[in-house]
Amino acid sequence: MSYIAVLPGDGIGPEVIEEALKIIKSIESISGNKYDIQRGEVGGGAYDKHGDPLPDNTIDLIENCNSVLFGAVGGPKWDDLDSALRPEMGILKIRKRLDLYANLRPVKIFEALKHSSPVKSEILSDVDILIIRELTGGLYFGEPKKIMNVTPNRSAVDTMFYDESEIHRIVELAFRIAESKNVNLTSVDKSNVLETSKLWRKIVDEISVGYESVKYNHMLVDNAAMQLILNPSQFNIIVSENTFGDILTDEASVLSSSLGMLPSASLSFIPGEFNKDKKSLYEPIHGSAPDIAGKGIANPIGMILSTAMMFEYSFNEKEISELISDSVEKIINDGLRTKDISGSEKFCSTSEMGDAISEEILSRG
Repeated sequence: MSYIAVLPGDGIGPEVIEEALKIIKSIESISGNKYDIQRGEVGGGAYDKHGDPLPDNTIDLIENCNSVLFGAVGGPKWDDLDSALRPEMGILKIRKRLDLYANLRPVKIFEALKHSSPVKSEILSDVDILIIRELTGGLYFGEPKKIMNVTPNRSAVDTMFYDESEIHRIVELAFRIAESKNVNLTSVDKSNVLETSKLWRKIVDEISVGYESVKYNHMLVDNAAMQLILNPSQFNIIVSENTFGDILTDEASVLSSSLGMLPSASLSFIPGEFNKDKKSLYEPIHGSAPDIAGKGIANPIGMILSTAMMFEYSFNEKEISELISDSVEKIINDGLRTKDISGSEKFCSTSEMGDAISEEILSRG
């Protein structure tokens, strides 16, 4: 039996997680497989109860599971906490502890939703991008990191640090995926300014020698941000460091019409080389959205598609993954919309969207 740790978190996290669990139950019904679901606490709610955004019992949970389903963390309630205690430290600690160095974020455009994007429909033709983000290094983890409350002027410092091994393994993974898919690879950096990017670019060139069949190019991050909107179909796979990858993937959500549509997988292994000792985590790219929490209007599709990625990468069940993805597309094509993608006053609730996708899966089983 596969063991899944479920960490709902804060805001809309619990709401979208519940819809993912409906999907898993549907898969159990049609496949005969069984999944052991164990819930844990993380983020602001965990801090309120335990004084820690990642309590010890949650650490034990994630270290003994096959994969993690993660909702979202954070909210204004915890904005004034010391940085080490903020809800976001929960997910950052998980990434580091489980060595989840590779974040895969696919950006797929549903034909039926092209009109919902602020980007012109003709620009969205043939857009199918995989953004690979380094996840355990760079500014988010570098030291020192602090605010200095000294007179007469307060100051602050963050540190962007990468060593060769951190860059090498994420770039190697990107080339491997590009080779397997027979597509082009774009490496995004800021090598005209940053020393870490100069090292990044040098290592990309060195690794490329072993992948002669992969056509690749370098692009500065400011240009990449512009090109994602002007001509997104030029990209197949993008690989970048942590901060740039975070920003670019949120920007890319505009192409798909909503942050609520995009899934992600955070892996400690190269896809296709999974073993039981390697960990993985799956989460939508959106945040906790406290402004809509509890209203039943959050879009669960990013969470549901993240669950589809879990079946492919952690359980080697590609057919189940495709079944979930195809069911999502069918429901979108049938016209069901949550508020963020409706473009009108007519929309369904979070649970209604989850129910519809779950029922579609059962009908196909």
